[in-house]
Amino acid sequence: MVKKNSKSAKNASATIARNKRATFEYRIEDKIEAGLQLMGWEVKSIRMGKVNLSDCYVYIKEGEAFMHGCTIQPLNTASTHVVCDPIRTKKLLLKRSEIDKLAGLIERQGYTLIPLSMYWRKGAWVKVEIGLGKGKKDHDKREDTKEREWKIEKARVMKKDKVGA
Repeated sequence: MVKKNSKSAKNASATIARNKRATFEYRIEDKIEAGLQLMGWEVKSIRMGKVNLSDCYVYIKEGEAFMHGCTIQPLNTASTHVVCDPIRTKKLLLKRSEIDKLAGLIERQGYTLIPLSMYWRKGAWVKVEIGLGKGKKDHDKREDTKEREWKIEKARVMKKDKVGA
């Protein structure tokens, strides 16, 4: 029996969900990894990939960090004696020093905390990558769109030149 490379297999499927809208709406300056406090049915649903981070944000209240708006759809086979709330506010597991640092940046400098992605760490732990960023203005978004389109066009022209040469 041939053994597969376990590292490449784990890394390929480690990402559970991404918040693609976050990089368009915000200029991300720093990234932080945080754990999640989850219930059993949530972990089972996450394993099935029923997670949505699109309208999600992080806030700090009374020295604790919480993620609000993350939708985890319960499975059809979920237990009947457990009440499943898909939009339950989840507590983030961060060190006190990290929370204090983030709280200071949010209050004084106007930063926002946005979940960027959710992934598995060491196969059993669900982690969330949180981005510390500021909101983009409309003209910033237009510039980013122009740059992205220019890169695509440039790649297309370069590809034609290589094929034609």
